[in-house]
Amino acid sequence: MWKLLQRITKNLTLAIPVMMLTGFTFGVLFEAAFLKSLIIPFTFLMVYPMMVNLNIQKVFEGGDVKAQVLTQVINFAIVPFLAYVIGLIFFKDNPYMALGLLLAGLVPTSGMTISWTGFAKGNLAAAVKMTVIGLTLGSIATPFYVQMLMGTSIEINLAKIFQQIVIIVFIPMAAGYFTRRYLVKKHGEKGFKQNVGPKFPPLSTLGVVGIVFIAMALKAKAIAAAPEMLFYVLIPLVIIYGFNFTLSSLVGKYFLPRGDAIALVYGSVMRNLSIALAIAINAFGKEGASAALVVAIAYIIQVQSAAWYIKFTDRIFGPAPHKKPGKKDSTAGKKEGQIESQGSMVADIKKILFATDISVTAKFAARYACSMGNKYNAKVWAIHVVPDMLDAYSAQAGINMTGLEQKGEFNKEAVETAKQAISERMRITSEQVVKEIPHCPLSQDRVIIKTGDPVEEITKTAAKENFDLIIMGTHGQKGIDDILLGSTAQGVIHSSRVPVLVARPS
Repeated sequence: MWKLLQRITKNLTLAIPVMMLTGFTFGVLFEAAFLKSLIIPFTFLMVYPMMVNLNIQKVFEGGDVKAQVLTQVINFAIVPFLAYVIGLIFFKDNPYMALGLLLAGLVPTSGMTISWTGFAKGNLAAAVKMTVIGLTLGSIATPFYVQMLMGTSIEINLAKIFQQIVIIVFIPMAAGYFTRRYLVKKHGEKGFKQNVGPKFPPLSTLGVVGIVFIAMALKAKAIAAAPEMLFYVLIPLVIIYGFNFTLSSLVGKYFLPRGDAIALVYGSVMRNLSIALAIAINAFGKEGASAALVVAIAYIIQVQSAAWYIKFTDRIFGPAPHKKPGKKDSTAGKKEGQIESQGSMVADIKKILFATDISVTAKFAARYACSMGNKYNAKVWAIHVVPDMLDAYSAQAGINMTGLEQKGEFNKEAVETAKQAISERMRITSEQVVKEIPHCPLSQDRVIIKTGDPVEEITKTAAKENFDLIIMGTHGQKGIDDILLGSTAQGVIHSSRVPVLVARPS
């Protein structure tokens, strides 16, 4: 069952049409009115799992305000009004289908926003914030937009819409938040992300296909009487999504760096059709099936277009700035003038990894990390590697204890001590630097603690997380090489594909 759900999630472009056809067939052959009793449980099944993976705390991280503002301007000042106008043109005799078009354009962002941003190597942190902000604002604003734009065409019960949004969005959001907290506490953040969190989206998919089936079954006889309706719905949806992709791409390309631009595109184009579908079918009674039909068809357009857009991302915004490990430098062997003629020689530093061993030397290097982060408007993460004491002790005793379950508990105290020390050092350093410059990008929220070999963990993290620069200090205590560099710094320089800046105390 689990593997089947995963397969359906990965093939929504096929699963949605199949379920629509199945629902249509069922609705034509049987009386489908009894399916209304399944709407609420399928709605909760559709929305709650998505909320468990929603990290609301991400909203409070800074660094991409411009991208967030531009995204929400597109989401709430442009797309809903476009959907409304297109709906008037195509569905002037069917206001509930126009309502479906409006709902499809009203609630922005979904879990797919984050997924597709990741596939395109965009700014994932920005995408998470866009998802939380867009979902919350959209849920609050939807009743007012519907009342303002559709109030003269259909009967609007504002209180009922609010009630349904509380049931559909905010109760599952609260349940998802507390579920996430419990699971993170139980399994740890890493365990949650790797083992527990991925199990929830397929459950949401089950809710989606269930609601699509119900919507099609309830509308089946009307569609059978006028089959051209399905094709007629596709035209306005293609227009809206085509315009949305074009506008978001242009805004992102000319006003934002690559990662933020990609997040903006998927943060504005990927609508939360699950919630739109739930509102349509829950808040507007029998007539809501017409609106739900439009939203169900929008699934097909949205997923297909997002998949195709990935193929053109590099052409629109340029390739991702980091080459794959082992790939030869395409500029090798070229003359300096040839390289300069191909583009700017200015380094694009957006992510800095500050490696610290919580020493006085590291405190000196922290000034450089903070200053350079401020100068380049870059985000700075601090990494500290706690030596694996159990490995060290067992090696001295001639015993291999790799993979032992108790290792995590053995190192737990050292990891917690390191976290506290780094947080306190960051607080002090930030206060000192802010006296001279207006902003210090070092943050207690961006601390990475690893256990193992410092050189290996620092270089691996820098490469895996696409950092642009490593900054670290050096002690200069041992041989001639270590006097110049320091043993860990020397190892990182020799092993890292990411540029390394070593700050030596004066």
